[in-house]
Amino acid sequence: MSTAGFLLLFLISASLVQAQRRIDFISIDCGSPSKLYEDSDTNITYSPDNNFIDTGINQNISSEYMYPNNPNLPLPLSDLRSFPQGNKNCYTLKPEAGKGNLNLIRASFLYGNYDGENRLPEFDLYLDVNFWSAVTFGNASEIVTKEIVGFAQSDVINICLLNIGLGTPFISALELRPLNSSIYKTKFGTNASLVLFKRLDIGSSNGTGRYADDVYDRVWSNYMSPSWDSVSTSSPIITYEDGYRVPYEVIKTAARPRNGSEPLELYWNTTDLNAQFYVYMYFSEVEHLERNQSRKFNISWNGSPLFGPFIPRYLKADIISNSKALVGEDHRISIYKVENSTLPPILNAFEIYKVMQLVESPTYSEDVDAIMNVRTTYQIKKTWAGDPCAPKNFSWEGLKCNYTVSFPRIISLNLTSSSLSGIIAPSIAKLSSLESLDLSNNNLTGPVPEFLEELKSLKTLNLKGNQLSGFVPNFLMERSEAGLLGLSVDSQNLCGSDPCKKAKKIVAPLVGSLLSALVALIVLILVWKLRRKRKSATEGETFKKKGIPIASKKCQFTYDEVVEITKNFETEIGKGGFGAVYHGYMKDGTQVAVKMLSPSSTQGPREFQTEAELLMRIHHRNLASFIGYCDDADNLALIYEYMANGNLKQYLSDKSSSMTWKLRLRIAIDAAQGLEYLHHGCKPPIVHRDVKTANILLSENLDAKIADFGLSKVFSNDNETDVETTVLGTAGYLDPEYYSSHKLNEKSDVYGFGVVLLELITGQPAVIRSDERIHIVEWVSPQLQKGDIASVVDPRMEGDFDVNSISFRNRERNSGLTEESGDTFASAYTSSPYNSSMYTDSTNVDSMTEPFPR
Repeated sequence: MSTAGFLLLFLISASLVQAQRRIDFISIDCGSPSKLYEDSDTNITYSPDNNFIDTGINQNISSEYMYPNNPNLPLPLSDLRSFPQGNKNCYTLKPEAGKGNLNLIRASFLYGNYDGENRLPEFDLYLDVNFWSAVTFGNASEIVTKEIVGFAQSDVINICLLNIGLGTPFISALELRPLNSSIYKTKFGTNASLVLFKRLDIGSSNGTGRYADDVYDRVWSNYMSPSWDSVSTSSPIITYEDGYRVPYEVIKTAARPRNGSEPLELYWNTTDLNAQFYVYMYFSEVEHLERNQSRKFNISWNGSPLFGPFIPRYLKADIISNSKALVGEDHRISIYKVENSTLPPILNAFEIYKVMQLVESPTYSEDVDAIMNVRTTYQIKKTWAGDPCAPKNFSWEGLKCNYTVSFPRIISLNLTSSSLSGIIAPSIAKLSSLESLDLSNNNLTGPVPEFLEELKSLKTLNLKGNQLSGFVPNFLMERSEAGLLGLSVDSQNLCGSDPCKKAKKIVAPLVGSLLSALVALIVLILVWKLRRKRKSATEGETFKKKGIPIASKKCQFTYDEVVEITKNFETEIGKGGFGAVYHGYMKDGTQVAVKMLSPSSTQGPREFQTEAELLMRIHHRNLASFIGYCDDADNLALIYEYMANGNLKQYLSDKSSSMTWKLRLRIAIDAAQGLEYLHHGCKPPIVHRDVKTANILLSENLDAKIADFGLSKVFSNDNETDVETTVLGTAGYLDPEYYSSHKLNEKSDVYGFGVVLLELITGQPAVIRSDERIHIVEWVSPQLQKGDIASVVDPRMEGDFDVNSISFRNRERNSGLTEESGDTFASAYTSSPYNSSMYTDSTNVDSMTEPFPR
């Protein structure tokens, strides 16, 4: 291959790598109220920060620091998010590569007198539970940037701003860039991170550079000593041989000492005598040397040999770094030629990093899971961000922790007067080191649970000021009487002695008899009233008259509120079996989707009740979030989070949209995780019964979430595997065995999900309309029998897919998801005995006792 051809191939490869890297970037414009936008200076797409944090206030810097007074101001720095509330506020990042991957994280700050007080704040910046850097400012127009390189300790990375009493913390931009895990290595491995000290483009005069060909989006500052000369080239330089991938604009320039016998020297110092540094030096020969010319040099640190002799390669990038940390107050790097070299040394670029030891431990993982569940269960509005206990002295409000153990443990939970409702959350029992629990002055109901017996270390329990009923478990009473537990309860509602329980046994039958008589009387009156009606009430009307017994009233809205939220039903964004769906805004500006029950709906109040009750107890990032409901006279509505990109069926059917293979894979995995939670994460498990592309919603960032639980079925216990029930679902997605046997289990959902996978792969609907309607399984089967996989793949991907990730396997039943590898799509089982008479153009099928004709 010619040099030009090789270069072209390299450039194409580099651009593809760059495009992939940009997809994995996390770029947040903190405080921005707008949607996604592409920064014209960097061509990087930035997101507002509302999906990464739920505290803080959006602010704009003062106009005197903005355009046109500051024409070079980067767009993400024109606004910011400040945090006047709480001592610790954290952004939560979820990089696609997950735990163990190496990332560069950059936080940017511009005060710009946003608060009009002209008072420069100081605060601390943390990476997860470890101190990263103090943030200070020299003046209001100074842009302060902090960068760190480190391995992700978990799938979630928390970037936290801590208020140290010297002003309100704020942040302007936050960026994460995945790195090649083979670079920036230290002997500490994953037990340390590297904080950027300096990154210098030697020999350049372009100012601070942010170059499109830097796959890691590093920011380079130019540096040139008065005693140096600059040299450069316009020829291509090979930079891909190592993972550092230094950008061409940086490596094409270099500096050499003006006096050929003098060394090139770089110097820095620190007040921390124990500080450890790693340096990364980039070299490439940019001058074409004659036969009688040579360039060879050594490198030393504070007079001690560090590396050499070294000969830079012509138009090829090399990187040199120290294998052991440089420790001390003063640091001088000297690059000097060897005796037989005819030319002085050169240096193209230079990076200095300071080692940050990861000395702090995160909170014990089971405590974290438990307290997160408590927060979700009660929708706690406190500033609970980042790690519950760490760093020390910055634990969550209401929590106290024990720091004398390997991992901090939660020993006190105080949620008094926190507007809690419902029963006492079972997840509290998982806080096994808990010594004090205060749930007083809330609206908790139900009994004092037996599971509190699991809290063996509990010394104080305060339950006063709630609506609890029943009796206090014996073990709590015994510990209280023995002086081992300080117990506070409302005696008028709770009973704690054996005589009390015996009295209950005597009173209960009498009360039961009276209640039975009362119920019978009410039934007779209702029958009498119903017979007086001119028309018999429909099932839906009966539900509406009685009202639907949904447990929580905190989520309830009046019809007038729904009208206000939707601006009098101004914008309809969809229709379903339930009725029309409208776009709306809550009072705090949150966008929502409001689903109204239509009088002519094929679904009715029973499905409304099922969906509302389910959504109030299930929470997962791949299930559509429930905000509330309306049960006001004849008006029934469900209110969800707004999903900006509609449903997957619409997105797939839009022939103008381009869905990459990677996006389809991500949507499939998101939906699979949502189903897995329903089947195995819920106790008791839930079968959705209507898994289809129309019920998979897509967020603004194209995250997939399962929705529409009106037909869902809750299994009464974990041992149930098959429940006989009426066949419900959507034609085209129904499991043939469920259709024929009426026996329901979670595999019925898996079959529907298999059809969804086929739609993702092929771009075809479940029921394909041609001269005659044909099911997608029948459509793909002939081609797969020939081994012609490519012919069924959606042509809109233009061949850009991994054929090894698509495998079609035979099974006796059910389409399903099987993970072949980390990047593998699921396989769709296509040999099921699918009766082609089972599908029509209809939507939800309430009863399918007879097959539908083609």
